[in-house]
Amino acid sequence: MISYKDSGVDINEGNALVEGLKPLVKSTFDENVIGGIGSFAGAYALPQGYKNPVILGATDGVGTKLRLAISSKRLDSVGIDLVAMCVNDLICNFATPLFFLDYYASGKLQKAQALEVISGIAQGCKIAKCALIGGESAEMPGMYAKDDFDLAGFAVGIAEREDVEKQAVLAGDVLIALRSSGLHSNGYSLARKVLFEHLQMSFEQVFEGKPLIDTLLSPTCIYVPLFREIYASALRDCLHGLAHITGGGIVENLPRILPQTLGAKIYKSHIKTPSIFGLLGEYVEESEMYRTFNMGVGMILAVDRTKVDEILQLALSFDGYVIGEVCEQEGIHFI
Repeated sequence: MISYKDSGVDINEGNALVEGLKPLVKSTFDENVIGGIGSFAGAYALPQGYKNPVILGATDGVGTKLRLAISSKRLDSVGIDLVAMCVNDLICNFATPLFFLDYYASGKLQKAQALEVISGIAQGCKIAKCALIGGESAEMPGMYAKDDFDLAGFAVGIAEREDVEKQAVLAGDVLIALRSSGLHSNGYSLARKVLFEHLQMSFEQVFEGKPLIDTLLSPTCIYVPLFREIYASALRDCLHGLAHITGGGIVENLPRILPQTLGAKIYKSHIKTPSIFGLLGEYVEESEMYRTFNMGVGMILAVDRTKVDEILQLALSFDGYVIGEVCEQEGIHFI
């Protein structure tokens, strides 16, 4: 007789993974998590104190950065990337992240590999102060090569409806940049082509004093702690908008928070660009660089110009600095 295991799916390995995950997942729980692990769905009680709450959701993956992590067998940080890409989107709609779910699909489920990845997810959830209340691991031989896997993440947050619906960004608002840790989770197909196909570099080749792979796998910054701090302070109403700088760069992401009649001036000389972008920029047109990469800017805040210094003080942990201002001329203008 032919068993499920003969087809390439090991149920026992999946069950062992669930047992190994329980302490990791439980470490992210807060007082609003209802029940434990093993039910058909995760349950989460809505926090108190909201006048007209709305629920927001965001989903994302980490793109071909995952290819580098798998090939280098460095899996400890891609889970942080996964959480970051989702929760950073939520706060751009003034939503506080509540909980997270993950999807892990592989050709051959390997417990140790999966635990390493999901440990990173749990770490990301702790940074963002959201609970990891559920997930799914799928073993799909024939869909993925033996050592390959893919990730998807799903984050849910809560906000006041008036905050979600308002258009607060005004002409004259100052734009504050928060540093990125590097490429974050965007543009890796282009980066891989330049670095490993064109330049024939290796993972362990020294770049800026450390192996290149260390730079490329630096985990995406999670900006939720700063958002929480600002939103819990008297500066709450002075934060008019947030733009997560992901695929498309500044030129495509910043306009998403601007009213149709407004634009932005970006002080190009102010941008603090890590060296990895300089290396890539030797082989890629500048316009393509700014449309593909974050160029060192992970998030842009639009703030009341009278409160810039106070918000910069709060943003010290992300090296916040003024990068431009909102103007009455439509479009993004680098000056």
